[in-house]
Parts: sequence; C-alpha cells; structure tokens
Amino acid sequence: MHSIRQMLEDKRAKARLGGGQKRIDAQHAKGKLTARERIELLLDENTFEEWDMFVEHRCIDFGMDQNKIPGDGVVTGYGMINGRMVFVFSQDFTVFGGALSEAHAEKICKIMDQAMKVGAPVIGLNDSGGARIQEGVASLGGYAEVFQRNVMCSGVIPQISVIMGPCAGGAVYSPAMTDFIYMVKDSSYMFVTGPEVVKTVTHESVTAEELGGAVTHSTRSGVADLAFENDVEALLMLRRMFNYLPLNNKEKPPVRRTDDPADRLDFSLDTLVPENPNKPYDIKELIVKTVDDNDFFEIQPDNAKNIVVGFARMNGQPVGIVANQPQVAAGCLDIKSSIKAARFVRFCDAFNFPVITFVDVPGFMPGTAQEYGGIIKHGAKLLYAYAECTVPKITVITRKAYGGAYDVMSSKHLRGDVNFAWPNAEIAVMGAKGAVEIIFREDKSDPAKLAAREAEYKARFANPFVAGSRGYIDDVIQPHETRKRICRSLAMLRDKKLENPWRKHGNIPL
Repeated sequence: MHSIRQMLEDKRAKARLGGGQKRIDAQHAKGKLTARERIELLLDENTFEEWDMFVEHRCIDFGMDQNKIPGDGVVTGYGMINGRMVFVFSQDFTVFGGALSEAHAEKICKIMDQAMKVGAPVIGLNDSGGARIQEGVASLGGYAEVFQRNVMCSGVIPQISVIMGPCAGGAVYSPAMTDFIYMVKDSSYMFVTGPEVVKTVTHESVTAEELGGAVTHSTRSGVADLAFENDVEALLMLRRMFNYLPLNNKEKPPVRRTDDPADRLDFSLDTLVPENPNKPYDIKELIVKTVDDNDFFEIQPDNAKNIVVGFARMNGQPVGIVANQPQVAAGCLDIKSSIKAARFVRFCDAFNFPVITFVDVPGFMPGTAQEYGGIIKHGAKLLYAYAECTVPKITVITRKAYGGAYDVMSSKHLRGDVNFAWPNAEIAVMGAKGAVEIIFREDKSDPAKLAAREAEYKARFANPFVAGSRGYIDDVIQPHETRKRICRSLAMLRDKKLENPWRKHGNIPL
C-alpha cells in the first residue's frame, strides 16, 4: 500500500510539474502564467476538482512511447467562480507545446459532455502549438470531436475562450464557435495559416502579431471580443463577466441586490442630445447613467464603434444593451456593426437576457464598399436576430430613427415589448432635407421654397407623435426618467412568455 501511495504522489508531482521547471521558467519569462496558475487565478480558492491527471498519450511513433507526461498537455476539471459552478480546461504549453493529441482531446470532450449534463458553462484557456504532428489524423479527429461538442453546447451552456498563447490552424475553430473570445496582447495570436505560409502563397510579409494578434482581432476582424494587457487582467475580467451569465439556457441570469434606486431620476440626461440634430454625443453617457451603479461591461469596445453592446444590470437584473453611437459614423449601421450587434442579440436571446436598445440611427451606411461587401445580407442578420428574439425587448429612441434602420433596431413591428421615444425623437423614412429634395425636386431651383418645404416636413415628422398616433411608440418619456420607466417595464415583463413556431432551425442570412 505504501508503494502505491508513493507512486500516486510521484505521478501527481510529475503531472503538476508539466514539462519541467526549465519550461515553466521559459513560460514565465514570456510574461505568461502556467496552465495551473491560470486555473488557480480564475477559480475561487480551493474549489478546483481536477479530472484525468494521469491520462497519457497512446502514440508510439517517432519515439513518443519514450516521452510521456501525465496529463498530456491539458489540465481539466471543474470549480467555482464566486460560488457558481464552471468547467474549465487549460492547455499546458510546457508539455509538447500544448499540442493536441487524441488523449488531450478526449480530456476536453469529457468535461464538455459533463458540463452539458449538469448545465454549467465551459471556459477554455487556449495555449497550444496546434495538432500534435506525431499523431497525424488521430489529432485531427480529436479537434473534430471538440468542434462537434462546441456546436452541441451552443445556446445551451455559455462557452468562453481565452487565447493566452498560440492558436493556429484548425485549433482556431473551437474558440470561433464559442460565445466570447478574450485575447492577451503581445502573447496570444490566432490565424488559420501562419506568416510563413502567407508569405509563400501570397508574397505578403506580415508578423504573427499583425496577422492574428490581440489588437488585430479586437479592432479589425472582430474575432476577439476583448483584449487585455496580460494573463492576470484577462482572468480577472473574465470573473467579472461571468457574474452576469446564467449557468445554462434554462436559468435566468443571476440577480444581484443593488442600493441604486429603480426610480432614480437623472436630469443631466435632459441636455444630453444637442439642439443641432447633426451634432454628435456619447451614447455611453446615457448607458452609464441609466444602469445600476454606473456599471457597464462593454463587449467589443474597439470594433465597429458605431454600435455599442454589453452587459449591465437594471434594478439588480442583468440585461443586454445595444445602442447606436452617434460619435462614430453618425451611428449608421454598416456591415461590421450589424454583425457585432446581431451576434450579441442572439446570445442574449439564447440565455434569457432582456435586451434594451437605445436608438439614434440615421440609416444604413451608403457606398460601394458596403454594397459590394454584402450590407444587404449582413444588415439582415441584425433584423433577423431582433425578429427571432423572444426575451423582453425595450427600446428607447433618443433622436433619429430613419428608414429601414428604424425597423431593424427593435421596432414595435419586430415584437418590441415596450417602445419609448424622447420628446425630440424623429421617426421618418429619412431626414427632412433629403426627403424634401426627393418629394419636391421641381422646387430645387428655389431655395426659399425648398426651405419652407423642409420646415413643413420637420413640423410633420421631427417628433415622435406620428408614430405614437399609430401605436408604434408606447409613450413619449422625458430623458431624466429613462431608468425609472425601463425598470418598471422590466418588472412588468418578468414573466413574459413567447414562443416561435416549431422548426428544426431558421435559415439566418449568413
């Protein structure tokens, strides 16, 4: 018995040491934590239950039978974040560069299967050189097994990926199918083909950071939702975001008590929107002043800045917020902003977050680049997301809601539950100047006549009352009472029940 106990301790010690102290030191020298240190920081103290510590690969080719390390390059198990259960896998770059083998993949699949059974989220901490070349197709099969589970978990349990090192080739597709992707600046990257292959095939010279670094993916491609300075910041912010999420799609997001009164008024909002309809303002000021404790967790803050999305609480209840940003491209909807918002709305719908939409949109972005890029189908993604969405939907039009963009932004026609407008809101096919130039094109040569027509159009449509007279707006509210009216609406909608017709799945315009 003593020898078995000693063998157990020796194996545990070997597994905890991973690829050895030299490789651990090399990991630290790069400013990176080890796989186990990351789990320790992510989870509540002493809550981690590790599974499959003794799993080893089964490869015998290329001398691999002489090189086996318990755990095989990934640490898996479950634990707690602020007392709530989560499953986690953390790839260990010190063991075979974190490369995925058949056994490595089986470990990940096991915790994903268990997470589905018990209804708990999965967090993946990715730091891997890719497929383990020595295993050939067995490694590729392992990736496909993980991909299949990503798809089955989608919309059932939250999935979050944190890229904390290399993630290349087929490995990128597992994070791509999860709900949120975090990256770490200067130490993580994602790409399908690396700089060397790019140079060979397309003759472009590009660094790994430029091709697939955290800044690239959080600002240009939109692949990553958030980018952080180091491992510690990424994991702490992940803990913060986790507080908003339900454990699965059968639960509602966790309510937290707040001392911020639900009926709080903020009179500074009465002067937020400038008198000049063409002058911008910061929609984030409205968001922060409306939500509980001025606390807003923004998603993709550096990508498609003309739309703002993120999580907050209203009277303790987590909500998803979508808002046009007049400071960027006048708040127009374009390809990137439509994709960003559509994906967020669909996440909120899948996991029972009420969606609050602040609207100030002059329309869809014009131009050949947008049309050639497929703005019609990409814009339809946001339309589809809002129309399909069955959670409570509350909309506040703060200034402009023109054209098809009015329809798309959670209008009453897309089953918006409560639709408010501020007194200076304009709901029309287009702005007064453009409308008059089309309707009265014969008066173009007479500026005075055109100006009179424009004034007439403004008097008719530069207010929310035409829409209100048709029931498209439920009420015209003062800006300072926005929080109070939203909180009341959320309380009324708490037990809302709405189901879409049965179908295998819709065919979203991808």
